[in-house]
Amino acid sequence: MKYGFIEEQRIHYPVTTLCRVMGVSRSAYHDWDKSDKCQVISHEHWRLCQRMRALFRESKASLGSRQMMKQLRKEGFSIGRYRTGKLMSRLGLVVKCKPRYTNTTDSKHAQPVADNVLGRQFQPASPNQVWTTDITYIWTLQGWVYLAVVLDLYSRRVIGWSLGDSMETALVIRALTMAVNLRSPPTGLLHHSDRGSQYASKEYQRLLRQNQMVCSMSRKGNCWDNAPTERFFGSLKREWLTGNRYIIRDAAIRDVRDYIAYYNSRRLHTTIGDKTPIEFETGQLAKSA
Repeated sequence: MKYGFIEEQRIHYPVTTLCRVMGVSRSAYHDWDKSDKCQVISHEHWRLCQRMRALFRESKASLGSRQMMKQLRKEGFSIGRYRTGKLMSRLGLVVKCKPRYTNTTDSKHAQPVADNVLGRQFQPASPNQVWTTDITYIWTLQGWVYLAVVLDLYSRRVIGWSLGDSMETALVIRALTMAVNLRSPPTGLLHHSDRGSQYASKEYQRLLRQNQMVCSMSRKGNCWDNAPTERFFGSLKREWLTGNRYIIRDAAIRDVRDYIAYYNSRRLHTTIGDKTPIEFETGQLAKSA
């Protein structure tokens, strides 16, 4: 095993320990070891590498080279995708693998279903015009944790959500109630979901009528009709939850809450001009004013 050497204390430390203390990968150390060790690194390059590590930690190992480049450019760094990918590789910043898709919709019920009014028109002209919603689940050693969310399709912002240990109608009612209390939507808002029994239930449909919302549902077995919400769940699991082993439900619930805050205020979205949902809404309100 190769050892590092500290002159003042005359103590030998394993390379693994030195890399961990200094916050660099072993591959980066060995690259340095094979190169000219007298090479001077500029302050700007050092600051760039430190910022990349910080952004990668904040995203919980989810930022790929494209999103990393966009975030760095937004903060004033002059960098391209090739250099970003090369530096990420040298720094040992490896993105998590994408999990397999799992269908969670129970459409085998006798409740009436609505037509697909939305028709994959995923870019409304104003906020509180189209809301989309869905359910997913997260496994823990205590059992399943179920998550229901409501997105404003205009900004892709999560405006309502609910977590629980059962996939009952109350779960989706709590998520929609949060969204209604936050936004006070106008009459005629289009509410889109899948054909799940929770959304087709009498209690949920009554809540839609009370708030004068128009109900729209995806076609049977067609997840692409609700693609933005499915994409949010995919991002949550790929970027935040993949590889985590949750002993208790509270740990998973805490991570989901943290991701929703990160997603709304920190994560850049290509569909809204590489802005965060909150930033996009704030900018549009300023333009209107």
